[in-house]
Formats: sequence, C-alpha cells, structure tokens
Amino acid sequence: MTRIRKYWSEVWLELRKATWPWDPKEKGFAKYKELIDSTIVVFIAMLLLGAFVSFFDFTLRRTFEFLVR
Repeated sequence: MTRIRKYWSEVWLELRKATWPWDPKEKGFAKYKELIDSTIVVFIAMLLLGAFVSFFDFTLRRTFEFLVR
C-alpha cells in the first residue's frame, strides 16, 4: 500500500509541474481556447491526410487494373 501511495503522490507532483494549454484565470470555454484550436487543426490535418491517401489509393488501383487488362 505504501508503494501505491508513493506512486500517486509522485504522479500528482509531476502533474502540478506540467504546463497546461489554458489560462487558469479564464472561465468557461474561453479557458480551453488553445486546446480547442489545436484539436481543430489536428482534425483538419487528419481529414486532409485521409483524402490524400484515399486519392492515391484509388488512382493506383485504377492504374493497375487498367495495366492488368
């Protein structure tokens, strides 16, 4: 039980040292503006990368089907 308590106290200590992407003085959703903006950027990048990979997959598949015939 002592090891578990020590583990959680060390985790808590490290979390207090961390810098979080929001201003603790802000209230409501304004507090998480940077976090929300970063999430939107990642989501858009994920969609663009998915579209890029899908386009080339479709193109290469059609090209190979044409060459095999």
